[in-house]
Amino acid sequence: MSNEEILVSFQGVQKSYDGEQLVVKDLNLDIAKGEFLTMLGPSGSGKTTCLMMLAGFEPATHGEIYLGDRPINNVPPHKRGIGMVFQNYALFPHMTVAENLAFPLQVRKEMNKAEIEKRVQDTLDMVQLGEFGNRRPMQLSGGQQQRVAVARALVFKPELVLMDEPLGALDKQLREQMQYEIKHIHEQLGVTVVYVTHDQSEALTMSTRVAVFNDGVIQQIAPPDVLYEQPDNAFVAQFIGENNTFVGEIMSVDGDKCDVKLSDGSVIKSAKIDAASAKGSRTTLSLRPERIEVNPTSKYPNVAEGVVKELIYLGDHIRTRASVCGNDEFIVKIPNASEHASLSVGEKVNLGWTVEDCRALDA
Repeated sequence: MSNEEILVSFQGVQKSYDGEQLVVKDLNLDIAKGEFLTMLGPSGSGKTTCLMMLAGFEPATHGEIYLGDRPINNVPPHKRGIGMVFQNYALFPHMTVAENLAFPLQVRKEMNKAEIEKRVQDTLDMVQLGEFGNRRPMQLSGGQQQRVAVARALVFKPELVLMDEPLGALDKQLREQMQYEIKHIHEQLGVTVVYVTHDQSEALTMSTRVAVFNDGVIQQIAPPDVLYEQPDNAFVAQFIGENNTFVGEIMSVDGDKCDVKLSDGSVIKSAKIDAASAKGSRTTLSLRPERIEVNPTSKYPNVAEGVVKELIYLGDHIRTRASVCGNDEFIVKIPNASEHASLSVGEKVNLGWTVEDCRALDA
């Protein structure tokens, strides 16, 4: 990534409160112009603190944050030119929707009244609220209020927009709808977005890249498909989507593959991801539920017998829990149109998977 492409750069950034344990530890991160980067992680992982430091609401304890080629550690929030969307919307209740959008333009004093009115109307049209300018926020639904909050962050055409779990207060269906709308707005405008969430599906749906945080450190940063299909470690594998795990000992290594012996004596052939792992070391095997074949007719390098413990109908698939190789929480996702969708609890099944779909990660 060339310097011309970088809009945001965290360089050696650390954050602690009252000199206690670091919340963010030596963060080095470049964000490209036009990128939709999501900071994803559990509560307390440091993702929101990073966003607040970028917005200017929290000072960095150490290191420097750049916006373009400008260091902004000592620049107050209102002079950074950054749009912000909060979880609680933060709309002015005494103003109409149009007045809420006009406010950031008025305080900048860069446009006359006619120009402000046109910009406000154009932005409301973009978020499909063109007819709602004269209403007050409390006269709108939660989803409409969220659109207003997004529109207000975009109305002055900032280079960078920050979003702090903006969909957390919405119901599931509306939240999913808003994910697509925000994604489409980003694609339409090309604005750079830094988005914070703990919702994995939200991150996978919307992002150019996802940075997975844990304990103040980025565990992995990658496009959504790479993050899901090729997790770097056991934490990422467990945090992104559903995942089956086995803990075992590496018996032999052959290039980028290895044989792993489990506690029940089973041997599983796996791709070896952790370069530090060698023969005799402990490892965690990662296997996605949708990568498993039930009663396979073709030959698989890994085939294990299991007993069905639970079947849950989830519309497009049957979530099947089985006991396999000593793991009573082994999950298989069976498409509901599959010939195997009619399994029953207590039934014995053979389960097969490839070497490539099983990843030997850190212990």
